[in-house]
Amino acid sequence: MALPACAVRAFEPPRQPERGAPARTTCPRQHSRVEAELAASRPGSVAASVRAGPPRGVSHGFHSQPLLDKPRKASSSLAGAACAPLFALLSRGRRRRMHVLRRRWDLGSLCRVLLTRGLAALGHSLKHVLGAIFSKIFGPLASVGNMDEKSNKLLLALVMLFLFAVIVLQYVCPGTECQLLRLQAFTSPVPDPYRSEDESSARFVPRYNFTRGDLLRKVDFDIKGDDLIVFLHIQKTGGTTFGRHLVRNIQLEQPCECRVGQKKCTCHRPGKRETWLFSRFSTGWSCGLHADWTELTSCVPSVVDGKRDARLRPSRWRIFQILDAASKDKRGSPNTNAGANSPSSTKTRNTSKSGKNFHYITILRDPVSRYLSEWRHVQRGATWKASLHVCDGRPPTSEELPSCYTGDDWSGCPLKEFMDCPYNLANNRQVRMLSDLTLVGCYNLSVMPEKQRNKVLLESAKSNLKHMAFFGLTEFQRKTQYLFEKTFNMNFISPFTQYNTTRASSVEINEEIQKRIEGLNFLDMELYSYAKDLFLQRYQFMRQKEHQEARRKRQEQRKFLKGRLLQTHFQSQGQGQSQNPNQNQSQNPNSNANQNLTQNLMQNLTQSSSQKQNWESLKQNSGKEQNDNTSNGTNDYIGSVEKWR
Repeated sequence: MALPACAVRAFEPPRQPERGAPARTTCPRQHSRVEAELAASRPGSVAASVRAGPPRGVSHGFHSQPLLDKPRKASSSLAGAACAPLFALLSRGRRRRMHVLRRRWDLGSLCRVLLTRGLAALGHSLKHVLGAIFSKIFGPLASVGNMDEKSNKLLLALVMLFLFAVIVLQYVCPGTECQLLRLQAFTSPVPDPYRSEDESSARFVPRYNFTRGDLLRKVDFDIKGDDLIVFLHIQKTGGTTFGRHLVRNIQLEQPCECRVGQKKCTCHRPGKRETWLFSRFSTGWSCGLHADWTELTSCVPSVVDGKRDARLRPSRWRIFQILDAASKDKRGSPNTNAGANSPSSTKTRNTSKSGKNFHYITILRDPVSRYLSEWRHVQRGATWKASLHVCDGRPPTSEELPSCYTGDDWSGCPLKEFMDCPYNLANNRQVRMLSDLTLVGCYNLSVMPEKQRNKVLLESAKSNLKHMAFFGLTEFQRKTQYLFEKTFNMNFISPFTQYNTTRASSVEINEEIQKRIEGLNFLDMELYSYAKDLFLQRYQFMRQKEHQEARRKRQEQRKFLKGRLLQTHFQSQGQGQSQNPNQNQSQNPNSNANQNLTQNLMQNLTQSSSQKQNWESLKQNSGKEQNDNTSNGTNDYIGSVEKWR
C-alpha cells in the first residue's frame, strides 16, 4: 500500500540546508521571514514570497488560502488531501487546542498591528496639531516639524499611560457614579457641618413667635462655685451618648476621672471634692431610674443639701423620705422653690437652701423613632422596674398604674401587643417626663377630664422645656453641641457624630402603623414640633449674633489700624516741620492749605467715634499747634480703642 507524500516526507531524515542558505529555525515566524528575504533576492520572487508566508505581524486564517499569482498545482492539492487523513489521526482535544492556539495567534497579531498603526497615526496627528500651536505661539523659533524620534516616543508613552489609567479606573471603579463623586470632591466646597443634618432643607421657616429672652441662652456657669448641671435623661433619646460626652469629651481644668470597667466617673470641681454634674454617669440614679421633672425638682435639692460626694447616693428608703419631706414643704409653703414648677413661674434655674444653682438640661427625639426604639428595647427584656414614679411624696398604686405584662419582663412582645396596652408608659413619654405631674393629680386619672389633663400636661411640658438652661435634639447632633458650648461656655474635645442608622430605622412599618404610633403619641408629636422650632430659632439667633460680633471686631480692628497709621504719619510730619521750619515754608508755600485739607479728612474719618470732641478743636489751628493738637487727638482715639481691646 502506497503511503501519502506527506507521510513519506515525515519518515524521511531531515534534509541539510543548501550552501549559503541559513539554518532552519524552530520559530515559524522567524523562518518565514528568512525565506521571504531569500526569495526576494532571487528571480521569480513572487511565488517564493507567497510560499514563505505573510510578513511579520500579518497572518492568514486557519482555513484561509494565500492569493497566488499562478493557479495552484494539482500536486499540492493532492498533498493537502493526503495530509488531511493524517491530521484526523490526532485526538479531538489535541485538534481543538491546535485550532484555538492558531486562532489566538492570528487575532493577537492583528490587534497588535491595528494598535501599532493606530497609535502611530495618533502620534502623527498630535505632532501636527502641536506643531501648528507652537508655530502660532512662538513663530519661527519653534519648529515642531523637526521633532526627532524621541519626541514621538514621548507622545506615544503619554498616550499609552492615559489609556492604561482609564482601564485601571474602569476596573477599580466601574460605572459612572464613582467617577462623578470623585469629580465632585474636587469641585464642591466644604459643606457646613451644622446644616441639613437630618437631610432637610437648609432654609428654616419659623412657626412660633419667641421673644429675645427665649432665644438667648447664656448661662454664667461657675464650675468652681455652687452651680450644678442636672441632666434629665428620657429613655431612648440618645441620652446615654450625650451623658458620656459630658464626662469623657469635655475640656475642663480638672477632667472627670473615669476608670476602666466602671460606668460612673468622678467629676469634682477644681480644688474641691464636690460634683458639678448630676447625671447617670457622675452620681448614678440618685433620684431613681430615669427620674422625670417632677422627681428631680423635688429630689435633687434635698439630696445635694443632705449628701456630699461618696454619700450622694441615698438608699431607696431615703429617697422616699426626701421626696415626702419635699412634698410636705411644697404644700405648706407655696413660695418655696419646689412650688416653682407651674408654667407661669418656672425659671431657668432652681436654687437649694445652701444657695446652689441647678441648671436642668435634656435631650429630645422624634416620637415615632423613639417609640420604635423603646419597643425594640423592651423586646430584648428591658423593664425599668427600678423607676420610682414618685409624685406628691408617694409612688403610684397598682390601680393607678397597672402593668402591661404578667411575667418578669415583656421580652419578645410583638409591636401590635405593645401598642394595644392602654397603660403603656411609652405613649407620650416625653410630655409626661417634662411636665409637672402634681398639676394633674399625678397618676390619678379621675382628678380631671382627659382632654383637660392632656392640655395641662402639654402646656407644662412646653413651659419647662422653654425655661430649661439647655435642651438638644437627637436628630441634630452638631447643632446640639454648638448650642451647649455657647450656653455654658464649655467646649468639647471631639465633635459629635450623627448616626442616621439606628435600631428604630431598621424597623420597616407601613403607613397605617406609623399613623397609629403618631396617634398614640400625639402630645409628643406636638411637643417635638414646638421644641424643634425653638431649637432651630435659637441656633439661628446664636449664629447671627456670632457673625455680628465677628464683624464688629473686624471693624474695630480696622479703625485701630487706621488710627495707628494716622498717628505715625502726623508724628513723622511734625518731626520734619520742627527740624526745618523755614525750609518747609520756602519750599511748600501751600503747606497750610494741605494741612487744612488733611485735618478735614481726619474729621470725616473720626466723626463716628466716641472721641468726636477731640477732633473738633482742630478746625481753627494752624502750623505746629495744628500738628500737636492732631497728634493728641489721635493718641486719645487710639488709647480708647486699646482700652476697649
